[in-house]
Amino acid sequence: MCKLCIFVGMTALGSLGWWLGAKVGFMTGYFIGGIGSMAGVYLGWRIHRDLLG
Repeated sequence: MCKLCIFVGMTALGSLGWWLGAKVGFMTGYFIGGIGSMAGVYLGWRIHRDLLG
């Protein structure tokens, strides 16, 4: 279940970051998408630990 939470958080925040950053440029979208993915991993892990664990 932890891996599923991490995957969903990473996908959601990564794509949101890509979408927002791509409005500025390709490399900005790539960079912000990567940061969003890292934040999604952390958020998914915290949700699993605090709410589901």
